Amino acid sequence: MSNVLDAFQKELLPEKYKNMSAEEMEQRVKEIKEKLGSRLYIPCHHYQKDEVFQFADDAGDSLKLAQLSSERKEADYIVFCGVHFMAETADILTEEDQIVILPDLSAGCSMADMANIEQTERAWGKLQRTFGDTIIPLTYVNSTAAIKAFVGKHGGATVTSSNAKTMVKWAFEQKKRLLFLPDQHLGRNTAYDLGVALDEMAIWDPIEETLVFDGDNVENIKVILWKGHCSVHEKFTTKNIEFVRNEYKNMKIIVHPECTHEVVQLADDAGSTNYIIQTIENSPAGSEWAIGTEMNLVQRLIKQHPDKKIISLNPYMCPCLTMNRIDLPHLVWILELLEEGNVIQQIKVEEPTKKLAKLALGRMLQFA
Repeated sequence: MSNVLDAFQKELLPEKYKNMSAEEMEQRVKEIKEKLGSRLYIPCHHYQKDEVFQFADDAGDSLKLAQLSSERKEADYIVFCGVHFMAETADILTEEDQIVILPDLSAGCSMADMANIEQTERAWGKLQRTFGDTIIPLTYVNSTAAIKAFVGKHGGATVTSSNAKTMVKWAFEQKKRLLFLPDQHLGRNTAYDLGVALDEMAIWDPIEETLVFDGDNVENIKVILWKGHCSVHEKFTTKNIEFVRNEYKNMKIIVHPECTHEVVQLADDAGSTNYIIQTIENSPAGSEWAIGTEMNLVQRLIKQHPDKKIISLNPYMCPCLTMNRIDLPHLVWILELLEEGNVIQQIKVEEPTKKLAKLALGRMLQFA
């Protein structure tokens, strides 16, 4: 499906934008931003490529950007430079008359796509028959609006990599067990840090529709992890860590908790995108860091901190390919259409999905 959408998007982008120089496109963005003023708001995720990131009104992670979008009441148009689920979250939290636009509809998220609503509803039915009414669902914000709505409907909440521990603690106050969607690694790393043993966790395989568990008694299961992952962060390996330890004796390793459990355990530190940024900013001059997260961000941190030695934990890592589908030609195209009063690529979450998803987000935001 994504290949079909990619081809459609390439066909949709007018030829003139493929032939414009970077200087021409940059000038057009500046002109349109100045012309539309406060009516236009451009939030950019940290993983966005520099050619687009330079025009960000705000930068941040997906939830922060959605919250900032909701505060821009004067903005008629929110051109979200991120991926599809992020634009959905922005639409959920903003006013009804505000228009959220994704410059390239093929900018999706492989992790979010690993849990669709049909799979989730079938899984829930089977898990309820096995465990009864003892499970509360949590979903990482890196999920579709439909999954957020499912979680909201069943009394659960969303989580971010920054507040996952707080939300997992909250979940265990509500029910004996939790179902964590869609990233198994964040779920496993968070639960483990809170004292849940690995043999008290199971994996739900949505393709085979089976529960994968090493123990003998399913009653011992406390956390059910959806079999999903981030295609970027899963590529950091223990061999990458072994290489850094051997080659750079004074280098500290910091990784995102979407990395595998083995990698997180061997690293010196782990935390959200914002935590990684703040850690590097607050570290002393001359400090050395290997960072296990998306390459665009790592390269930006290298440029911003020339007084520190910074490398990617995996030097062969590619940027997030879906995030990189938001490029300068697509941004200029969308903005020129807005300048003419034309709206395309709008991301609209319909009721009752929006209402239920907002419930899940609200249960998390009460802890903000």
